[in-house]
Amino acid sequence: MEAPPSRVLHIRKLPNETSETEVIALGLPFGKVTNILTLKGKNQAFLELGTEEAAITMVNYYSTVTPHVRNVPVFIQYSNHKELKTDAGNQRAQAVLQAVSAVQGGGTPTSGSDLALTAASSPVLRIIIDNMFYPVTLDVLQQIFSKFGTVMKIITFTKNNQFQALLQFNDPSTAQQAKIALDGQNIYNSCCTLRIDYSKLVNLNVKYNNDKSRDYTRPELPAGDGQPAMDPNMAAAFQGKDSNSLLGKIPGALSPLNAAAAAAAAAGRVALSGHSGSSGVLLASNLNEEMVTPQSLFTLFGVYGDTQRVKILYNKKDSALIQMADGSQAQLAMSHLNGQKMYGKVIRVALSKHTSVQLPRDGLDDQGLTKDFTNSPLHRFKKPGSKNFQNIFPPSTTLHLSNIPTDVTEEDLRLLFSNAGGTVNAFKFFQDHKMALLQMSTVEEAIQGLIDLHNYNMGDNHHLRVSFSKSSI
Repeated sequence: MEAPPSRVLHIRKLPNETSETEVIALGLPFGKVTNILTLKGKNQAFLELGTEEAAITMVNYYSTVTPHVRNVPVFIQYSNHKELKTDAGNQRAQAVLQAVSAVQGGGTPTSGSDLALTAASSPVLRIIIDNMFYPVTLDVLQQIFSKFGTVMKIITFTKNNQFQALLQFNDPSTAQQAKIALDGQNIYNSCCTLRIDYSKLVNLNVKYNNDKSRDYTRPELPAGDGQPAMDPNMAAAFQGKDSNSLLGKIPGALSPLNAAAAAAAAAGRVALSGHSGSSGVLLASNLNEEMVTPQSLFTLFGVYGDTQRVKILYNKKDSALIQMADGSQAQLAMSHLNGQKMYGKVIRVALSKHTSVQLPRDGLDDQGLTKDFTNSPLHRFKKPGSKNFQNIFPPSTTLHLSNIPTDVTEEDLRLLFSNAGGTVNAFKFFQDHKMALLQMSTVEEAIQGLIDLHNYNMGDNHHLRVSFSKSSI
């Protein structure tokens, strides 16, 4: 029989070595956490919240969204205890709690412990990476920190020979949660340690969207000229599969190998491997239901991996499930497409709880909402070591065109892309005229052009190939 609601919650099936901070982080979004007791040998913990109402909200939320600690699903239920009595032996947990509650209350902790935290007044965090054996990209930071809330802007730079970043969340309390959970953690095993403080700035001014800075609220910003690629030796550096790293600890995050593979693939250095810590199914929402089709989603998501199946939801046609070949491709597509504009709407892309997309039962007509693309000839990443692995870039105004027949002119291509809806701002043929760069006036128009014209038949069995470019004309 289930226990009646109580402000004390019983958490089971925690992974070994779970820290108090990780358990507290489960409760933080719902209100003040007033006590904690971890039962190490039993992989269980008790968490006491300030009010019964906060505990009810937490239990209700986690009944629809499975809570994870270090990528492991955990179970939360009401405890039979009405409050937690903990003894003096629980000092470490009390120190953690004191630090957390001081931040929540806006004061500073009185204990002299190293957990002392300053009050969160700014949504901007200053991040320094110590011990940086492997490169850390802006995309890796975005993946890690977006587990806590909406990352709006990031600026990276090197100061005193140290890689640093300023990262802006949509509100100070999210920044505070991320700081509490991540300060002192390693991104990769035994290295790339995060040192996090609050910045004095409350708003970042980002001028360019490129490898060094990004404003996720303004995808139309120019790239500027600062786009260094990653160190070519990074592929070798990323062979460690140890899961003692941050990317393995955060709910729904990549294992370190996949994070590295995704980061490296984004920098055009290594192919994405099939190892996957997460399922390959994505949920895309806020779609334009009048316009979107399984084919258009297949084409767009296919830029970042081999899209296997697409299902537009029958009762919610502005949402779709998209099954990629593996978890790292799904993660790559999510990091590049979440927040982009498609058919006039800013789309949201998240990892889905589903592990696969079901096809309709035989003989059942689902109005063409589900499509199986497993055997499509249009997959870009089927061949191991394919050049396409080196050309994975975020959506941009500039498109790379290839497989152009010799008799097709610049005028033909300009006309073709302006008919797809948009303005062609610039065009440049490569020397052999089989490839070209074509620049649309907005990223949204470029996305539209790619969806409409990738695989377009130019005659003589030449099908146009379209992808996003990192170059500008």
